[in-house]
Amino acid sequence: MGYRLHARAIVDGTGRDPIDRGTVAIDDNRIGAVGAPAPGGAGTDVDCLDLTVLPGLIDAHTHMGLVEGDRLGVMPPALLAAHLFRNAELCLASGHTTAREVAGADGGLAQAIAAGLISGPRLFPSGPMLTQTGGHGEFGPPFLDHHHHFTGLPGLSEPSVRCDGPDQVRIAARNAFRHGATQIKVCVSGGVVSLTDRLEDVQFTVPELRAAVEEAAARDTYVTAHAHNVDGIERGLEAGLQCFEHGTFLTEATAARMAAAGASLVPTLAVIHLLTTEYERYGLGEYVVPRVQGVEEAMGKAVLIAMEAGVRVGSGTDLLGPEQNRRGLELALRSRLHSPMAAIVSATRSNAEILHVADRLGTLEPGKLADCIGIDFDPLDSPEGFDDPDRVRLVIQDGSVVKDLDGRC
Repeated sequence: MGYRLHARAIVDGTGRDPIDRGTVAIDDNRIGAVGAPAPGGAGTDVDCLDLTVLPGLIDAHTHMGLVEGDRLGVMPPALLAAHLFRNAELCLASGHTTAREVAGADGGLAQAIAAGLISGPRLFPSGPMLTQTGGHGEFGPPFLDHHHHFTGLPGLSEPSVRCDGPDQVRIAARNAFRHGATQIKVCVSGGVVSLTDRLEDVQFTVPELRAAVEEAAARDTYVTAHAHNVDGIERGLEAGLQCFEHGTFLTEATAARMAAAGASLVPTLAVIHLLTTEYERYGLGEYVVPRVQGVEEAMGKAVLIAMEAGVRVGSGTDLLGPEQNRRGLELALRSRLHSPMAAIVSATRSNAEILHVADRLGTLEPGKLADCIGIDFDPLDSPEGFDDPDRVRLVIQDGSVVKDLDGRC
């Protein structure tokens, strides 16, 4: 059983030119063939001649479980769970069939989605991000002792875990894996929404970071890092980190070292763009306004520096709050920065490589899992359409139709 999607155009995620009036053949949960004229094969013919078909998008930086803003621990667990499940549903509806949760949702969310109990993206959770005392991600009043660090709701949403010294980092990483993490997230710099640090601050020592890397390597996976400044990135490179989030103040010299090490960058322009005007919507105070000034411009420059140096550049949104419905904004912003095709490749093939799943996801090629979307606009001419989830008319995940606004299938 399968489908033959006859599309106005196909953008396959490899960076190649679009295929005009092409067909994507889906056999069970795999891509059977892609091309024009229509490849042979069985399956239900689906008229998508008014749509462009792309691979399912991948968001490499999500926080679907961070729905409370600054008022952590106030929301009833049932309400928090409802918002978490709603965010997973919104993520999939936006065309993101895969996501990497880099702090927030517990591994149980991935299990619930995989079991078909709720609608959401194929999820790669990191568990709680690892933070040092006084570092980014340490939630709670700074004038109270360590017992007041907010640890979230185990089994549902855990924002962070505080750890100091290699041994505590090692234990925290092992616990994250025990809770279902598929990779580890650490913080090597201050953050925009932090209460006790600056973006310029460097966090965790190299031995501490190496402890996390060793634990990840023992499970054949990797460590990614929240990192705004180059000193944090340099420290992470020395420890063996494979990926860095944000990269706001990246320089040519550090980008060259990242490229040489094979490390990746996942910029997050969408959240910065939204926080400048809509911070209250995300439950954050006005304190974020001065902290966010100039960050979007700097991050945009960092993306161009990284690409010029040959760094693999992925795509993430970093959205927060209880109604995360602007996920496609990242693609629109990235398209303005360089090109729409480069933005699409970042959110498909490059992200699949960063998540270590390029053998089965990220491009429309025979043998890969059948994740694809149909959009009613030309993504190379009008990429701002990604910012409207209603423009994503069709979503197929693992060969199953999960969104079909026009009743095509």
